[in-house]
Amino acid sequence: MKVVGLTGGIASGKSTVSRMFEALGARIVDADRIAREVVAPGREAWSKIVEHFGRGILLPDGSIDREKLGRIVFDDAEARSALNSITHPAIIAEIAGRVTTHIEQDTPLVMIDAALLFEIGVKGSAVGEVILVTVEEEIQVERIVRRNGLTPEDARKRIAAQMPLEEKKHLADHVIDSSGTLEETRRQVEALWDKLTGSLTPDT
Repeated sequence: MKVVGLTGGIASGKSTVSRMFEALGARIVDADRIAREVVAPGREAWSKIVEHFGRGILLPDGSIDREKLGRIVFDDAEARSALNSITHPAIIAEIAGRVTTHIEQDTPLVMIDAALLFEIGVKGSAVGEVILVTVEEEIQVERIVRRNGLTPEDARKRIAAQMPLEEKKHLADHVIDSSGTLEETRRQVEALWDKLTGSLTPDT
């Protein structure tokens, strides 16, 4: 049994690749979903965020207005750092607990699906190997424009706000390029699944 990380930039195709691995038998620990759960009303991280940023970032039901908070931290490195110092420890602790549960169930492969895998410091602690899903930048821009309704300029700003994919390539152990067709991506996933789970035969 292995614990691996899966990461990628915005609109890189990470979620699609994650579903492909899940279909093959991987147990997915979705860090992005966990990130939403740990800031639910009443949770410790929620209380710390409200204390730091004020109740003005709350929706009427008490949940955090992610869009409003996002606008605050997007262009403010200090505010972003403060938010990360609150949320990252909570996310890592929750990830560790879920990974342990899957390990006890003796699953063949546990995959931590996290857009900010390197940023939150999971590499080298909870996981041994990391898979990076990458894509050509022009295709990435097109996907963001189509999916989020942004202008190409705004799409490039979103990309620029993240750790560059080229930089992540140097940190990753495996790279899957999703620039092509779904079938081309699936073939890469299946080949890597065989490699990670030891399914390859000597003459393959």
